[in-house]
Amino acid sequence: MYKVILADDETWELIGLKKLIEKSGLPLQVVGEAENGVVALEEVEKKKPQILITDIRMPGFSGLEILEKVQERGLDVDVIVLSGYAEFSFAQSALRYGAKDYLLKPVEPEMLRDVLEKIIQRREGKSQPEERPYLKPEGEEGSEGTENATIMEQIIGEIQECYMEDITLQILAKKYHISESRLSVRLKEIQGMSFSKYLTSKRIQKAKELLADERLSVEQIASLVGYNDYYYFTKVFKRTTGISPSKYRKIL
Repeated sequence: MYKVILADDETWELIGLKKLIEKSGLPLQVVGEAENGVVALEEVEKKKPQILITDIRMPGFSGLEILEKVQERGLDVDVIVLSGYAEFSFAQSALRYGAKDYLLKPVEPEMLRDVLEKIIQRREGKSQPEERPYLKPEGEEGSEGTENATIMEQIIGEIQECYMEDITLQILAKKYHISESRLSVRLKEIQGMSFSKYLTSKRIQKAKELLADERLSVEQIASLVGYNDYYYFTKVFKRTTGISPSKYRKIL
């Protein structure tokens, strides 16, 4: 498990971030929370997390000041900076100080997940490979390599068949006895996109097909393709296609 520290001066933001991480299905554990920059830095030094998610504007130290001190002290932590301000200067400064990414509030679950997946993949690549009982490193000869390919085919097949269900990377990894980070990397290598993006693409593609059936309401379609929240489905659909489900239906 990778350790995560959350820093934001708004309690409700901390609660929301923690829930997003818990629901992500990624091998992450929130080990500390802070409502000001001074405490956040102390938590990082004390608990040595791999990831820090911090608001850019906080009492004590700002997010940029935390980034600067992390670099000065040589702390091995990847920092994601959040802000409610869509200002290029903030993003530019954050990236210059070494932030792994800069996300705007309210944070979209899929965007946060994608950033976290990239960090995990990079860290996984730096660590020694561990034994996988059912998925061995690519390139091995013989039956083991064939078995690996077969298992990945089964996993992708399950995603294609069960995309409308509450399917997560964590569930698949547990079922097929593979580490979540390794499975995430292999899926991206094969499909050319992250698990969350692939799952979304399957759901939106099916939603497009169902929108041709005017007997179904948009809310019903959202539920049929795996979204219990109609408003979130509409948001994801528009972000993916550029138009709302209702407008898409009108041009069919």
